[in-house]
Amino acid sequence: MTLKAIPDEDNILLSGDELKHALEKQLADLLGVIASHDEKIADLEAIKVRYQRIIDASPENESAAQEIVELQGDIAPLVASRNFYAIERQTIREQIKTLSTPSVADAEPKIGGPLLAKIEAMRQRAASRAMTPDLFGDTQLDPGLANTRGEVAKVEDDKVEDDKGEKRERSKLLPARYTNQDFFVADILGYSLKDDQATMEAPVFSLKTQKDLTPWEWTSKDGTKHIEVSPSVKYGRATQHDKDVLIFVTSQMTEALNRERPDAQNRAVRFTVHNYLVATNKPTGGVEYQRFERALDRLKGTTIKTDIRTGEKRVKEAFGILDSWTIVERSPGDERMIAVEVTMSKWLYNAIHAHEVLTLHSDYFRLRKPLERRLYELARKHCGRQSTWRIGLELLRERCGAQSHIRAFRNQIQEVVEADTLPEYRMTYSREADQVTFCARQRQDLLCTE
Repeated sequence: MTLKAIPDEDNILLSGDELKHALEKQLADLLGVIASHDEKIADLEAIKVRYQRIIDASPENESAAQEIVELQGDIAPLVASRNFYAIERQTIREQIKTLSTPSVADAEPKIGGPLLAKIEAMRQRAASRAMTPDLFGDTQLDPGLANTRGEVAKVEDDKVEDDKGEKRERSKLLPARYTNQDFFVADILGYSLKDDQATMEAPVFSLKTQKDLTPWEWTSKDGTKHIEVSPSVKYGRATQHDKDVLIFVTSQMTEALNRERPDAQNRAVRFTVHNYLVATNKPTGGVEYQRFERALDRLKGTTIKTDIRTGEKRVKEAFGILDSWTIVERSPGDERMIAVEVTMSKWLYNAIHAHEVLTLHSDYFRLRKPLERRLYELARKHCGRQSTWRIGLELLRERCGAQSHIRAFRNQIQEVVEADTLPEYRMTYSREADQVTFCARQRQDLLCTE
């Protein structure tokens, strides 16, 4: 039977048999989740063993040591989550055992209890969020979707209006939409998110939130790396928010590679759009499917010409960020795309297979502004195992790919410093030195000063 969630989580009236049936269903769900967690933990432990063998053979291999640190960071929350579900499992089993006695099963209707009610309430809230458009999500706005969003002109405002027309402060970060989602969301979010170091190094993606038709060139300070980015005439240049697609695809392929699955040898990756939206902390309303399609168009249409090697290989020809994309399944009711297949470029494929990737914090997808995301990428790439990284403002502007005047960029940096939203890192700005310092938050002994 389908249970009806009601506002008062402590007052669900069910007969003994109904409650027992519902709890057994929840128990089956939990057992599946726990088994999935056990499998993921075992896979990660196996990968950690392989890296440990590399270290044993080559003690100076810092890359392998860093991978072990990151793997341990991936394993710990999985173990904690698995243990939590195990406690819930035992609680449900005890309730079922109590309800199995004839005197209890045949009794008058009873209160289902906080556990069952909370599970159902979580599902109801998740469904409600999926049906409600988020007016303050990521700021990559397509002109064709402006009227659908309603508050397009006000997305970047520091204050927003509530239902009563009163001004209130907007959250610095996007909401974490799926922290209390259905148990099976754990399967979507159970692997770590990866970003390729090549696009973290070079400013490939536009920071603009409107159509960007400006060609872009960047050369590293030492002159050893160069990249030319040409936008699509029809769709414009791929944006920092469009990069979410690449991060998701990179994460999928890295996971397949670590598990030694045969599909890791194929540049084409298939996935459902819903899983992508959940993994990247986006709403799952219909408008997001349209935005996703436009992101694919920009990624396919934006071409790159570069001498940056990936996997010790150089792709000499100009190439699209994505080689191609195809809709492999549509909804029979409204023709909305359900599943897609994207074929990544050889450049990105080589980087993944060479393990030239870094793990991202999940709160990356909660950052509102493209500049915030770009700054986090640079901090993640260059801080590495060191505690701080300093860079001059003008050079930082070039590394971000910002097209604003240096004075405007300085103001933008000061706003980011004051907001202090970057996961894992804290920023300071010294006006005297015109220099920005990135500091790793986890270091307790760290002094990050101007």
